[in-house]
Amino acid sequence: MMQNVGGVDRLIRIVLGIVVMLWSLNAGNFWWIAGAVILATGLFRFCGLYKLLGISTCKLKTPT
Repeated sequence: MMQNVGGVDRLIRIVLGIVVMLWSLNAGNFWWIAGAVILATGLFRFCGLYKLLGISTCKLKTPT
């Protein structure tokens, strides 16, 4: 699987995913699913929506 989430984008997704999951525990609703998806995209560095739209926030590796 090719990585398409990198740098600051990854950090924001991890933090936001954790925050949403913790908030959902207190609120008692189904938002933990959204938090888990956001967290997973940050941890695995892959976003399916980015793939569909052709977006990548990873730095391109240039051959030497």
